[in-house]
Amino acid sequence: MAFDYDLYVIGGGSGGVRAARVAAATGAKVALAEEYRMGGTCVIRGCVPKKLMVFASTYPGQVEEAKAYGWEAQIGGFNWDHFSGKLNAELDRLEGVYRNLLGGSDVEIHDGRAVMKDAHTVSINGQDYTAKHILIATGGHPVRPDMPNAHLGLSSNDIFKMKKLPKSVLIIGGGYIACEFACILHGLGVEVTQYYRGAQILRGFDDEARGLLAESMMGRGIKLHLGTNIVEMAPADEAHGPIPTASDAAGGGGGVPDNHAEHYSGPIWVKSTNGSEETFDHVVFATGRAPNTDGLGLEAAGVKTNRRGAIEVDKYSQTNVPSVFAIGDVTGRVELTPVAIREGMAFVETVFKGNPTPVDHDLIPSAVFTQPELGTVGLTEEQAREIEPIDVYCTSFKPMQQAFAGGSERVLMKLIVSQESRKVLGCHIVADHAGELIQMVGIAVKNGLTKEQFDATCAVHPTMSEELVTMKTPMRSA
Repeated sequence: MAFDYDLYVIGGGSGGVRAARVAAATGAKVALAEEYRMGGTCVIRGCVPKKLMVFASTYPGQVEEAKAYGWEAQIGGFNWDHFSGKLNAELDRLEGVYRNLLGGSDVEIHDGRAVMKDAHTVSINGQDYTAKHILIATGGHPVRPDMPNAHLGLSSNDIFKMKKLPKSVLIIGGGYIACEFACILHGLGVEVTQYYRGAQILRGFDDEARGLLAESMMGRGIKLHLGTNIVEMAPADEAHGPIPTASDAAGGGGGVPDNHAEHYSGPIWVKSTNGSEETFDHVVFATGRAPNTDGLGLEAAGVKTNRRGAIEVDKYSQTNVPSVFAIGDVTGRVELTPVAIREGMAFVETVFKGNPTPVDHDLIPSAVFTQPELGTVGLTEEQAREIEPIDVYCTSFKPMQQAFAGGSERVLMKLIVSQESRKVLGCHIVADHAGELIQMVGIAVKNGLTKEQFDATCAVHPTMSEELVTMKTPMRSA
């Protein structure tokens, strides 16, 4: 059978774009469809705008520290209009870069929502196209809890589109997105309250690291309430009258999808599980994400999904339908942009270069861009002790820069080491620029270096990171 394309990619995020470009470089005829904006979650409504907001939010603290070092310094108010205007211009520029990269790679761009009709056919804008291979890279979306008036709240997507900076905000959730935006908004001068129903934020991260980060966030002035959840919410002027029905409150499977809708902009009354009642300018739900699989035509093509709606794939990113593959957040594996890119490249190696390449999801370094940051790679102490006997090397201290300025914030440097092989099984850092540090440590951990090989590396003094090669005695063993 003759096909219109060798590859049809559904989704213009980082993973889909990389796969399309690399496949086209092999001589394949490739098309890519994107229904919203080229660049996906990372470029348009995730990593990039978030990191720019992180940068913006750190300057007040830098000015205060500068005073302690002898500078006569002060900072005025934050101009949200100025920042958001530049932010949107930068996102427009990056979207243009993505489109130019695709065009320069001879990838045909189809703007619109693509729907699969069968294992080799995609329909978009009323036109059908056939392809030998179809790659789904549609990513995920934030979800709101399935409760009355959830539509009054914002999702992480909406924060970048706020018309003005609120004076107060309630953030619901304890994952990395919730914690990052709590720190960002607090740094921009917003009064931040955070509810998390669990006993500690950042479930799944190292217990000691997340405990120190929670202390730091509260020390900076974020009102973090653990073991607390939202019970009820309503427009503040209707809080004690009839509660209106949310127009998008229907749904299930863990929440209500975000559909780029307009949201309520007035003050919101909230009642929590601890019995308190407060009013906030905004409520932000950071309570999870779900894969973008609804309405893709997966049923028509026979593609299987799991209970969360994520596409089931094997180690080569192939679905149960041989011609259909999927990468990135839509598979629910490891939801990180660099992982989606690597999955896309492994897909091309397997399908277009005749080199079957399984995706490597082992020992992926990552960072949480809170203030301070949390960098992590490998096993947590809790995970490691369930597998084998370990030694834990860790230290917590005031870094020189903070100590001189009279600050109270501490950093953490922690290594998890196998007693038998002496390999460093995990590393966890809580400190400014931990994301930059963990990238380098990740190389060592990925390559199985031992604690003694760490120690054989001369320290760079005076730095925080020198502790990673100078800790001689385990703090504890398990």
